[in-house]
Amino acid sequence: MKDGSFVFLVISAKIMLDDADRRILRQWQAEPSLSPAELAERARVSPGQLARRQARLRAEGYVKGVQAVVDWAALGYTVEVSLRVTLDKTQARAFDDFIDAARDVAEVIEIQTFLGRVDVRLSVIARDMAHYQHLYRAQILTLPHIADIEALMHVARIKSDEALPL
Repeated sequence: MKDGSFVFLVISAKIMLDDADRRILRQWQAEPSLSPAELAERARVSPGQLARRQARLRAEGYVKGVQAVVDWAALGYTVEVSLRVTLDKTQARAFDDFIDAARDVAEVIEIQTFLGRVDVRLSVIARDMAHYQHLYRAQILTLPHIADIEALMHVARIKSDEALPL
């Protein structure tokens, strides 16, 4: 530059994903149980390249983990209820206290927080309606700082997919 100033480019610590990375992620998320050799073949990379790329994708936070998804209905949990909870926000620790206590309820399988009228959504599973009623009275209604609660009974899960279009 004429005036003697310098231009610095800031490059993110994460490397941009290339086509091979996307192929690996696409195949891996579609079928996480593939052996490394099968995954390398489907992604059209060598096994060594696959191992290096998988390690990098994990280290850079593109892949949080690989997990087994257990079908809780097969284990006898036939009821799922979404609870929309509005908290008493006049209490300074309403969110923290509520979430800490909700985490301790084994049948709460998901906790989400929101901005708006509803503050928290809980997904609760139960073996049957009697079990749900007991959970609701003994554990859910005793959670701290609840101002309002609305229950939505799940009828059917139409789509449940966390796969990204890669």
